Order: sequence, then structure tokens, then C-alpha cells
Amino acid sequence: MSDLPHVFDATTETFETEVLQKSLQVPVLVDFWATWCGPCKTLGPLLEKLAGEYNGAFELAKVDVDKEQQIAAAFQIRSVPTVFLVKGGQLVDGFPGALPEGQLREFLKQHGIEPAAVEEEAADTTPVDPHAQVLALRNAIEAEPDKAELKLDLALALLKIGAAAEAETLLDGLPANLATDDRAIRARARLGFSAALKDAPPVEILQAAIAANADDLRARHLLGVHHLVAGESEAALEQFLEMLKRDRTFDEGVARKSLIDAFRVIEDDALVSRYRRRMSSLLF
Repeated sequence: MSDLPHVFDATTETFETEVLQKSLQVPVLVDFWATWCGPCKTLGPLLEKLAGEYNGAFELAKVDVDKEQQIAAAFQIRSVPTVFLVKGGQLVDGFPGALPEGQLREFLKQHGIEPAAVEEEAADTTPVDPHAQVLALRNAIEAEPDKAELKLDLALALLKIGAAAEAETLLDGLPANLATDDRAIRARARLGFSAALKDAPPVEILQAAIAANADDLRARHLLGVHHLVAGESEAALEQFLEMLKRDRTFDEGVARKSLIDAFRVIEDDALVSRYRRRMSSLLF
């Protein structure tokens, strides 16, 4: 497994989750290569360099055709290197052979892939009080009532404090250009999790139920949803993964569905990638 940023080794077991499903969130470039291939030694490092430079604007999946013959056959690979671009779960373009860096950049640009901005200053790690954030955004909207971006920000902040109904109203009122924004889509997914908590017991009761019976998968699911809505992403994924370990068929596969929906909501790509691999190892 590659340690380079935004570069990973794709396998038959992980291809669906790490390439096809991942491409619903970000374009994935799939590099078919082989250890004996001379041009691959030129193209591979160039693609890896661009993946790091573009800072998450696309992910690079490396497929060793000798080790992953099933994937190579599915893509009808006749020579290496061959590169395909996957977006929205679909193969949209590709090219054979090793292109120079300038042509690689042009290929990416043609598909709307531009280098993502890198923050020059260290991010402020001081925890933000979600209630204070909601108040500040209400004041900002009062000062600029026509600024729709602030209403999206408020909807996201409201979800963090459990005010799902008001958040949904704000999302419903967004203009078309913001309704399809990635943050709005994530917010909609969060609403689905919030709805699952209607009439749900508090965290403490759910934790006690699990302590008394580790196979109480209903309690585990609700606890995981509580964690996710509260922004405790890894704790949520742990509960859903434990459900999958204990009974993947429970409630029509709700553990797998919850994991996949959580991957859409969580913005930490490294965390999502790690748990995708763990989920795949249990399913395949």
C-alpha cells in the first residue's frame, strides 16, 4: 500500500469501494502498470507527483496487472501503461502509453480537474462551540439576509447541535447552485442519520445496553448514528464496523449501508480510506 498522499494500490477486493464508490466524491485516475514495463517507470512517478501536487483534486489508484488480472481483464487492458479516469462511478476517458507531464496536466484540465488550494497557514485547532457558531451565523444572516452561502453554513451548524428540522428548511430554500454544492449534499446525508435518532435513547442508555449485551446491534447502530451526528466520525465507524463483524445481514444489511452513507458524510479522506479497506476485508 502506497504511503504517498492521494495514491493507493487498488485490488480486486477493494476496487468497488476505493475506486467506483470513491469516484462519486472525487475523480479517480486508475494507472494500470507492471514491474517489467519500462514506460511505467516514467509515467508512474509523474502521476504520483501530480496526485500530491493536486492535493486531493483527484485520487490515483495503482493496479499491478500481474497481481490483479481480474481487474485488468474487466478493463480489457492490452498494454501497459494504460490510464483510465473514473468519475461518478463511470469510466469517462483514458489513454494508453506514457504521456509527458504537460499532456497529463492538459488531460486533467479537460475533465475539470485543477490543483486544489493548499492552506499556507496552519489551521486553527481551537475547538469551536457549535452553539456559538449558530448564534454568530444568525447574526451574520440578519446583517446580510440575501447571502445564501450563510444559510448553508447555518444549516451545517444546526445539524451539529441536532436542530435537524430547521436545517432541512434552510436546505430546501437554497438556490439551485448551492443545493448541489458538496456541503449541501453532505448535509442531506446527515439529515438521514439525524432522522434515525427520532425517539432514540440517549448515548448513556445505549452504551449501557451494549455493555450488557455486545450483540445488541440495534443499540450499536443508534450509538453509531449519535456519534456521527455529533461529529465523532471514527467512533461512529467503529460501531458500524463492529455490527458488520457480528452480523452483516442484520436489518437488511444496515451496517454496510450505514458505512457507505457515513463515507459520503465524513470529510476526512484518510479516515474514510482506512475504514473502506477494513470494510472490504470483512465483505470479501
